[in-house]
Amino acid sequence: MRLVHGGQSIAAAARTLGVVEQTLFNWVKADRLGKLTGADSKAVSAEQMEISRLRAELARVKMGRDILGKATAYCAKAQS
Repeated sequence: MRLVHGGQSIAAAARTLGVVEQTLFNWVKADRLGKLTGADSKAVSAEQMEISRLRAELARVKMGRDILGKATAYCAKAQS
């Protein structure tokens, strides 16, 4: 929220945080309406937002790892 409130665009802030742009847009909209809550209707803490960001980053890293593994296997097979 601080990035967007500080003047950064939602798209740029989403890339920085590693979350989907639509998700950040929804969070900002809920914050503006005073309805930003977690799954259990408690306010979303900075820690919860960080966990979401880290989970998204982990998913991207795993996908990159899997792609590199497949590319390595393909290249090794092509050289044989």
